[in-house]
Amino acid sequence: PYVVVSNHQSSLDLMGMMEVLPDRCVPIAKRELLYMGAVGAACWLGGIIFIDRKRTNEAIGVMAQAAHTMLSQDV
Repeated sequence: PYVVVSNHQSSLDLMGMMEVLPDRCVPIAKRELLYMGAVGAACWLGGIIFIDRKRTNEAIGVMAQAAHTMLSQDV
C-alpha cells in the first residue's frame, strides 16, 4: 500500500489523476471541490471521498473509515 499526494494546479487535475491511477486507488479531496458545479458533480460521480480540512478530527475519521473499508474489501 502507498499514499499518493498531489500538488495540483487546478481542480481538473484530480479527474485526470483518476484516469491514470489504478482502479484500486481511492481519491480524497477537499470538500470545497464538491461545490464547484460540473467539476464537483463529476468528482462525486467518480467516487471521490470528500473531507472538510477545517474539521481535522472529522477528516481523520473519514480517512480511517476509508482505510478500514479498503482493508476489509481487499482493495
